[in-house]
Amino acid sequence: MMGSLPDRFHALVIGASGTIGAAFVDLLRDSPRCASVHGLHRHSTPRLDFADENSIADAARKLATGPRYHLIINAAGMLHNQSFMPEKRLADLNYTQMQAIFQVNTFGPALMLRHFTPLLDDERAIMAMLSAKVGSISDNRLGGWYSYRASKTALNMLIKTAAIEVARHQKNSVLVALHPGTVNSRLSRPFRGEIIGRPANDAAADMLRVLDTLTPSDSGSFKSYNGAELPW
Repeated sequence: MMGSLPDRFHALVIGASGTIGAAFVDLLRDSPRCASVHGLHRHSTPRLDFADENSIADAARKLATGPRYHLIINAAGMLHNQSFMPEKRLADLNYTQMQAIFQVNTFGPALMLRHFTPLLDDERAIMAMLSAKVGSISDNRLGGWYSYRASKTALNMLIKTAAIEVARHQKNSVLVALHPGTVNSRLSRPFRGEIIGRPANDAAADMLRVLDTLTPSDSGSFKSYNGAELPW
């Protein structure tokens, strides 16, 4: 697994308490080539909470005392919570929901890009942000899910823009937006995810296989779990 990374590589998973994040951690821990995998979430040490801007910078500062990372994956994301479901029409839009969705899907990952790209190893490193195909503007044919779609579209732009900057001084790094497909998880369960979704371990394994094929020329791209290039 991840044979393109140096032997005894170091990995970091953000959102490790979620279904997909936990699957990434498990697979990487089982890999004999992986020297360490650190999982961060709201209750980890150090803690990382996208609702707390200072926690993002503080976590990066604490991890900077350890080895550089060859693989960083952000698996955190929000589609709904106990208070709201995805908006189906314009009449459903409200600040509270939009701010909550953007905080987790866009603002937190943006600060991750700021504080965690300096932790990438110079030899070869991949930073993957879990995005979503519904964030594709040209592929939007059904409408609805306003905040979620827009938050992922904005995330894709942040990744594309950061990839251009990072390439100037970290030429061996790859920044990529990654679509996991439908996974049986808390996020997808209200939408028949347990019926139509893949097991989280299968999805994580698919995505790791895609990441393993990426080179610096792929930095700033939008990839699907099957390796296909997705339209912006």
